[in-house]
Amino acid sequence: MLLLFGALQCVVGYIQFTNSFTNEYNDSAFRTAETAATLVNGDNIKEYLDTQGDSDEYRQMAYRLDLLCQKQNVTLIYVIAVDQSDYGRFTTVISASNENSEYDPWSIGYKRDTTNDEYRAIYRDIYENGLERGSLVRTSNLRGYEPHITSLIPVKNEKGDVTAILCVQRPMEELKVGRRKFVLRMGVLTVLLALFTALSAFTFLRRHFVLPMKKVTKEAERFARENTTAVEGALKNLSSIREIDTLARSLDQMEKDTLIYIEKITEMTSENERIGTELALARGIQAAILPSEFPPFPWKHEFEIYASMSPAKEVGGDFYDFFLIDDDHLGLVIADVAGKGVPAALFMMVAKLLIKLRARAGGDPGQMLSDVSGTLCEKNKAGLFVTVWLAILELSTGEGRAMNAGHEYPVLCHKDGRYEMVKEKHAPPLATIEGMKYTDHEFKLEPGDTIFVYTDGVTEAMNGQKEMFGNDRLLEALNKDPQADPQTLLSNVRSEIDAFVGDAQQFDDITMLSLKYNGNKNN
Repeated sequence: MLLLFGALQCVVGYIQFTNSFTNEYNDSAFRTAETAATLVNGDNIKEYLDTQGDSDEYRQMAYRLDLLCQKQNVTLIYVIAVDQSDYGRFTTVISASNENSEYDPWSIGYKRDTTNDEYRAIYRDIYENGLERGSLVRTSNLRGYEPHITSLIPVKNEKGDVTAILCVQRPMEELKVGRRKFVLRMGVLTVLLALFTALSAFTFLRRHFVLPMKKVTKEAERFARENTTAVEGALKNLSSIREIDTLARSLDQMEKDTLIYIEKITEMTSENERIGTELALARGIQAAILPSEFPPFPWKHEFEIYASMSPAKEVGGDFYDFFLIDDDHLGLVIADVAGKGVPAALFMMVAKLLIKLRARAGGDPGQMLSDVSGTLCEKNKAGLFVTVWLAILELSTGEGRAMNAGHEYPVLCHKDGRYEMVKEKHAPPLATIEGMKYTDHEFKLEPGDTIFVYTDGVTEAMNGQKEMFGNDRLLEALNKDPQADPQTLLSNVRSEIDAFVGDAQQFDDITMLSLKYNGNKNN
């Protein structure tokens, strides 16, 4: 940074030095030009040119200008008459050069083109616009000559008209030498200061930062390797830098806290392993109580059935069931317990058992769910409840009765038709209202009809943009192959859900059941 600021200071100083030196040179050249102008008679410019300077007055003027040129140590003093048509040429009236310069004086009457457009513009301003002082600095395109500054002033007659221009050229070699010395001094000073600062910083940082950090690092490596506390006082008073000292003390405290944490983690890991084993056992038990062999009744040809349940956690709150009440009646159940995890799973197992036992005792679905709801309400301190769709299907006729206790609408597809939602009347979920009486309704399936029931984990499956799968997408998935068998139908729906959800986490159990009614083939 010091080198950078030193370089910046050199650049700024270089520019300021150049500007100041150039202004000083310019002022000095103007003073010389003004002195020289007093020696030139502006009324006799044309006469000097006509006579080629063959007069005592001209020779005396030339002598004085030459003497002034040597004493002021300027390169050139010359007077020119400029062609005012386009200011592109001029004629030398008189010229004096320093004996130590590389220039030869121009002879009177010497004609030449104007050097460049800058000179032409100054000539025009002097003749036409009343410019009293003009200057040009030349540092490039010098054709071997040294850099110089040229100051220009008008030469006027008694009427005040400009008759010629007097120019004084001064070398700028001193500027080059002065700038070189300035840059050299600043460069050496900056380097020395940078070296001193770097050495001081190195010493300070090594003592108060590097060495303490090495000790802290070494202690961290030792702790990672051994997992034991540090020697008492090993990390105290390491540095006068507060942050380093705080880091050392924090590391010491962290080691102590980590050892305590490791002990607790070890205890928790053992406990979690025990809980994990128990949850795995519970999941196995839960899976075992759900029908999983298909076809479940190979001797029954009146229907085809398939079901699946994918819990969101280790154990789920959804369940499905199907069972023969007698040789001609089939019970169908799908349910969803409010909540997740172990409490919901236990409530689910109780509800499933009660529904199956009550269904086999006979009666209509409404009577069955009224009795089960009353039993579940007893000592339900957790406030859990369960939505249920229960149907009893007469296999010989396709007639049945169903009860929907707060569950999703079933979806029905007639033979050669498309799936449509059956907007049946809902009743409250089980275990919500004590003494609640449920009323079922009739339905009828024709051979070739298929019914599909599900839990809200299907329609409420959510993707990464927080969009739900919804009823429309469900119907679209079902109707991609509406005449598919139940197993294929469920597979198609699950594929569509997985494609929609992507990498998003599953938040709810996904349970589906489908039955295709074939009718009584013996009739």
